Amino acid sequence: MSNPSRLPAVLISHGSPMVAVEKDDYTQALRRTGESLPRPTTLVVVSAHWESAAPVRVGTSARPSLIYDFGGFPPELYDLKYPAPGNPGTAKDIVRRLVAAGIPAVEDPQRGLDHGAWVPLLQAYPDADVPVVEVTLPVPRTPAELLAIGKALAPLRDEGVLLVGSGGIVHNLRRVVFSDKNAPIESWARSFDDWIRARLEEKDVDAIVNYRSQAPEAAASVPTTEHFDPLFVVLGAVGPDFKIRDLYEGFHYGNLSLRTFAVGEFAAQKRRH
Repeated sequence: MSNPSRLPAVLISHGSPMVAVEKDDYTQALRRTGESLPRPTTLVVVSAHWESAAPVRVGTSARPSLIYDFGGFPPELYDLKYPAPGNPGTAKDIVRRLVAAGIPAVEDPQRGLDHGAWVPLLQAYPDADVPVVEVTLPVPRTPAELLAIGKALAPLRDEGVLLVGSGGIVHNLRRVVFSDKNAPIESWARSFDDWIRARLEEKDVDAIVNYRSQAPEAAASVPTTEHFDPLFVVLGAVGPDFKIRDLYEGFHYGNLSLRTFAVGEFAAQKRRH
């Protein structure tokens, strides 16, 4: 029987660092996400921008600093603050759960929050009053290993923890139209993005695991895997009969997918077109 207090898991396509200061339909959707979901006790974030050689590293700082891991943007971005606390207790519990599942893991008391974590959270939880714990993407890794990480962290959903994967379904910086945020959506990017959404609706995790050989335009859409891989942690944290709730669907810069959604056991939501 489903636990009515169990939180979903969320995949946020975090887009450009400019999301931190922009006001548009995407940032409004992030704000609605934070307002509509049950208030979490802790946000546990797996970001595309923290990769490390095994073991899995878990941020245990009580006051994580901000990492401005981007260049060439307006000075105002480097002045932004997001003073969310950490949660060392939950972080240590994550390490224990991973190790118990046979996944080597260690505490990292020095690591701050990269922009894959703090930029979307600044919009979704602007008061910075929900503790944040960040977890690495291990290197090397496979989809199966990432699904196992999500499965090991799944019980935290019953304890008020919101597991967030922060990355992107289509992320190819060589093909992004940086000169035009509202450029027409390119067909190759839309076809891959739509394929992933359809497989999620069908709960076909095996097909998503094998996206390289099964999905259209996979090589162009996922030239490197760090932005796509948080999806597997999110899917690992939910059971096989999950539902999907769309939170945002759209693109910036011609082909940068901002598809954002929650998965869990809640009632199915009719998809809007």
